[in-house]
Amino acid sequence: MVGSLPGRETVVMDIVQFAVDAAVHAPSVQNTQPWRFGHGDRDIDVYADAGRRLQVADPHGREMMISCGAAVFTLRVALRYRGWLPRTRLFPDPAQPALVARVSWDDDRIDAAGYEREMFAAVTARHTHRGGFGAIPLPTGMLADLRAEAVREGAMLRLVADDIQRGTLAAVVQAGEQVLRLDSARAAEQAEWVVPPDSTRRDGILPATYPAKPAHTEPDFPGRDFACGRGWGSGAPPASYERFPGVVCLLATSANEPADWVAAGQALQRVLLRAATCGVAAALHSQPLEVPQLRDFIRVQLTARAHPQMIIRLGVTAQAATSAAAISLRRPTGDVLL
Repeated sequence: MVGSLPGRETVVMDIVQFAVDAAVHAPSVQNTQPWRFGHGDRDIDVYADAGRRLQVADPHGREMMISCGAAVFTLRVALRYRGWLPRTRLFPDPAQPALVARVSWDDDRIDAAGYEREMFAAVTARHTHRGGFGAIPLPTGMLADLRAEAVREGAMLRLVADDIQRGTLAAVVQAGEQVLRLDSARAAEQAEWVVPPDSTRRDGILPATYPAKPAHTEPDFPGRDFACGRGWGSGAPPASYERFPGVVCLLATSANEPADWVAAGQALQRVLLRAATCGVAAALHSQPLEVPQLRDFIRVQLTARAHPQMIIRLGVTAQAATSAAAISLRRPTGDVLL
């Protein structure tokens, strides 16, 4: 029994603590961090925390599950960094609908490869970019690599390269942002997750992570207006502020069930971490995907009827990095580890 083996129990807790410490840095919709973790002798469970689901914007829990999927992949990255070989089962217990995944390992170990160590280093270094990019191309072959990374997790990363299609997608993002602004219930829900400058909260959107005045690109892919005219947010960008949208992609899945949402979350984090290891930042847009009519338009017109799960812009930026305090705005592991 585990209780009779204090040495073994100490080793397990060290592994669990290390992996969950990393997993809490996964990206989540509006930094809601909708997850909890449990553990056994050689496994870590990831639970969806429905109390943190966006009730208005995410009624079916799609974005919550994408967030949990990102946490699942981050657990895997942390375990590989320590040399363990993780195995993942999605929804392993029908009697526990909140149990999203179980990540387990055995005693076999293989040293992490160089790129796996780089991805682990990117877990706490990466952050969501909210703005434009410079006119600098992505590293040669990188886009093909990122598309392959998405496929490894059961998703697809579709490049929106055509000028007309890119303009169309920008217009749909604009429409989605406008719909959300005009919906008082959605606006009020978003405001609940925008952190005031003097707050001590460890979740939500911190002012240092978004511009006081929304940044614009050409064509315009507007971010969420977290400031709402209150003067919160980072300072105004310089005159040379990058205005290119970057490389525009759609992350999609062939089906649209909870398991596909978790797969999309794992693919999203894999793509974000791999991009970060190459010095490439990412801006994320989900506004139109929260509006059924706009989401269906994207599915029919831009993803060949695959189900869009996230809009991603990739590029290089010369802007100052977000402060370490803003990047590490996460709930303590002790608050989420059962």
